[in-house]
Amino acid sequence: MSLNLRPATPDDIPALHRLVESAYRGETAKKGWTHEADLLGGQRTDADGLAEIIAEPDKTLLLALEGAALVGCVLVARQADGSAYLGMLSVDPERQAGGLGRRLMAGAEAFAAQTLKAPRMEMTVIRQRAELIAWYERRGYALTGETQPFPLNDERFGLPKRRDLEFVVLTKAL
Repeated sequence: MSLNLRPATPDDIPALHRLVESAYRGETAKKGWTHEADLLGGQRTDADGLAEIIAEPDKTLLLALEGAALVGCVLVARQADGSAYLGMLSVDPERQAGGLGRRLMAGAEAFAAQTLKAPRMEMTVIRQRAELIAWYERRGYALTGETQPFPLNDERFGLPKRRDLEFVVLTKAL
């Protein structure tokens, strides 16, 4: 079945929220290989956070649909320096390891290059997620050596199960 990408609207928030939470947190997330459930509890995001993203003109949450089924999403944001930021890449845990994430990421990169005219894509990944970092590296992303702090004390982003979490920055020319 073909994968259709389109920007999220406020009407998509309930389904989008279920998808993101299922991909990142709790027992459902453990069905897939890219979860954070062993590092973080609590929520990954909430409906208000998703509404803020959708309302922000420099951010686009692309939905991946197979037919009418929401199977993935990815955030693409224009950064101040003209580059793009990729975040919240989420794939239904039941559908992971089938190439959907790769196709969704390629769609996000095409959107960033064609619509935003971004010369490169940047992302942050929790340092302790070595298998996910390796996956991104196999798709052309490179570690920059830069790190950023994880919001350890902001429950909107989850409840850390360890205190040494931090982000690494990866980049790819588009």
